[in-house]
Amino acid sequence: MKMKLTTLALGALMAAGPVMADLVFPSLSYRTGPYAAGGIPFADGYADYFTLLNERDGGIGGVPIRMVECETGYNTEKGVECYESTKGEGALVYQPLSTGITYQLIPKATADGIPIHTMGYGRTSAANGDVFSNVFNYPANYWNGASGVVNYLLEINDGNIEGKKVALVYHNSAYGKEPIRTLEELSKKYGFDLKALPVDHPGQEQKSQWLQIRRDRPDYVVIWGWGVMNQVAVQEAANIRFPMENFIGVWWSGAEHDVLPAGDAANGYKAITFHNVGSDFPVFDDIKKHVIDAGKAAGAGDQVGTVLYNRGLYAAMLAAEAVKTAQEMHGVTDITPQQMRDGMEALEITEEKMAALGMPNFGPSFKVSCENHGGPGLVGVNQWDAASKTWSLISDFKPTDAEVIGALVAEDSAAYAAENNIEPNC
Repeated sequence: MKMKLTTLALGALMAAGPVMADLVFPSLSYRTGPYAAGGIPFADGYADYFTLLNERDGGIGGVPIRMVECETGYNTEKGVECYESTKGEGALVYQPLSTGITYQLIPKATADGIPIHTMGYGRTSAANGDVFSNVFNYPANYWNGASGVVNYLLEINDGNIEGKKVALVYHNSAYGKEPIRTLEELSKKYGFDLKALPVDHPGQEQKSQWLQIRRDRPDYVVIWGWGVMNQVAVQEAANIRFPMENFIGVWWSGAEHDVLPAGDAANGYKAITFHNVGSDFPVFDDIKKHVIDAGKAAGAGDQVGTVLYNRGLYAAMLAAEAVKTAQEMHGVTDITPQQMRDGMEALEITEEKMAALGMPNFGPSFKVSCENHGGPGLVGVNQWDAASKTWSLISDFKPTDAEVIGALVAEDSAAYAAENNIEPNC
């Protein structure tokens, strides 16, 4: 009887727990709320890439992937709740997908020994791995983005933008304020006149800002927006006949749903980027075969190749490559969050590696190090063609101002280290 009970108990334990170890990736998604139009394609791309690895390759290094999706609604409080409810699952890395959530999770995840990847958002100075041991923002951050915009303006003005007027229309939040300091420093360096115009959440009311733009007649308008704010801004720019080729957005203001509502009037609009666009990559053939046609897509399968689907896919690919790096470094396949952190810090992405993954020229080549968690900060530019309803890369991934950005990163991270009594990590 005792033997029988023991057998039953063991059977119940095996049924309750996973039969074998797996690689757990939480997905802090927002398929609902005011920013769902951007959250859905990213979440689909993130999930579909992991599904592809499971279906085609049996996971990573022979270990299956388990993705745990938790809905945040792009709300900071819900994001923290998602973190607390999923971290015990064996979470390897968090991608908070919100600057607000990121700021809350940095101390928590660092204390818990779980890495965070904030690709193209979050706390920019986390690029300093000497201070932020568990936070990574490769391959580019917001200050790279601000510099990338200025470098592009220099490029199309024969290297001289002195006296040019630049208006920044920004989301009035921690996210939207991120580029201001960098743009102020760059305006001193290059002699352009910067005027910052805040737009309150969610961004549907912008009449006064665009009346001011109409009155001031800036040479260029830069938008640091999100969600409906982008659509409204593009339409308002069209209403005052602001030339679209002189209107450039950050990478969160450059997706299909940002420009489609304005129709032909959006033609020529530009946005910076740190990854490529479109579906003309071999990896998408595999996704169609193993994921979409197999009925395993995270969504309806209609987002493939869109800007934010590609971004989610890229984020998952970088996470998977960090797992492979960690597995090789530590000689184990079922890695821990700390080993994942090590893999992220030793990650190297080459063009040869991307081509082998079916993603040639999908993003810049880069190498992470203990001191540099942000990568090289290479930034490209996309442009919208309203007739074909497609984005095209018109300026390849190019270096940003390391001197200006490096000084700002050092200053901000040193202040954070002093406030939180953080010893050097490297």
